[in-house]
Amino acid sequence: MRKKITIGILAMQGDIEENKQVAKDALQDLSLTGTVRSVKYANEIEEIDGLILPGGESTVVSTLIAIHGDLLRVIKMRIEEEMPVLGTCAGMIMLARRAYDRILGETKQQLLSTLDIVVERNAFGRQEDSFETRLHIPALGRNSAFRGVFIRAPIVTEVGEATDIIAKYDNKIVGVKQKNILATSFHPELSGDNRIHKEFIRIINDYKLKKEAVG
Repeated sequence: MRKKITIGILAMQGDIEENKQVAKDALQDLSLTGTVRSVKYANEIEEIDGLILPGGESTVVSTLIAIHGDLLRVIKMRIEEEMPVLGTCAGMIMLARRAYDRILGETKQQLLSTLDIVVERNAFGRQEDSFETRLHIPALGRNSAFRGVFIRAPIVTEVGEATDIIAKYDNKIVGVKQKNILATSFHPELSGDNRIHKEFIRIINDYKLKKEAVG
């Protein structure tokens, strides 16, 4: 019998509850059995099948992760072992191999460096410059329109050869996929649309089935 999916939300700071609810709705829509739980310790990362790095303040999240001992190392190890991960806004920054700020320059924050992209933080401006727009995301299928919510959002300025671009806004890269990693500059958890979370859960389900077949 197929085991249930366990999805972790990194519960340091940011849109934790919003992601939790959307992930639960997505599981239900996909008719999959699973749980969605908050995680913040290294041993909890070992127990999940997929991880969501929510939007928030990336510098704060980096600092809090560093305080939690082995957490950064274990998350990085699990991602390199092909555990699926979804990073939104600050989560995208955390996954990147390099992050910089147009005004402040290099951020020098601790990153997971598992996603072969370079990001520019706050590329659209500060909190007061937040906006919503209609995005075209072909990976979502025939109805590719998606409501993009941008809040102090980064953009991707460089992508590696193994990284696919899945979304752009104003000719700027705002969504990417690299094997088991999905990342967006915008906040799908605030869009009222669970299709990106559903796509992430499909990746988790495939990963889970692959592990069960090998095991």
